[in-house]
Amino acid sequence: MRVYGVTGWKNTGKTTLTERLVAEMVGQGLRISTIKHAHHATEIDHPGRDSYRHREAGAGQVIVASPVRWALMTELRGEGEPPLADLLARFDPCDLILIEGYKTAPHPKIETHRQAAGRDLLALSNPTIRAIASDGPLDTQLPRFDLNDVAGIAAFIRAEVGL
Repeated sequence: MRVYGVTGWKNTGKTTLTERLVAEMVGQGLRISTIKHAHHATEIDHPGRDSYRHREAGAGQVIVASPVRWALMTELRGEGEPPLADLLARFDPCDLILIEGYKTAPHPKIETHRQAAGRDLLALSNPTIRAIASDGPLDTQLPRFDLNDVAGIAAFIRAEVGL
């Protein structure tokens, strides 16, 4: 399974870059899947919905299915967050899984960086970061891309994973 990450501090463009990479690579004919890590209790269901009511009643897993998509929700109910590898194993076959977040996981990553955020590069202490996508010049030995160079970043990632 080929995986590549997009990581960085909050408000540095991770989601925008991930979204644009998906569109770019799908446009090149690749099958792309994504996983997004959140540090807070993410709610994809809403009070009053039938599936929400099933979960609130105690169901450990709920599948919502329709003619256009389906989703599986699993309640942890106090158990720890599953390891990334366990989540990745749930994906259907694809060409590449882009992972947003998971700063410390061992897969290769590109770091998003915005000068206005005023944060040091994660790459200074994280050897899994292979390149930087930034809105300004940086003093780094790693390959650096403009945050808007989606085609260049996509080509770099494809080369890194052998696509």
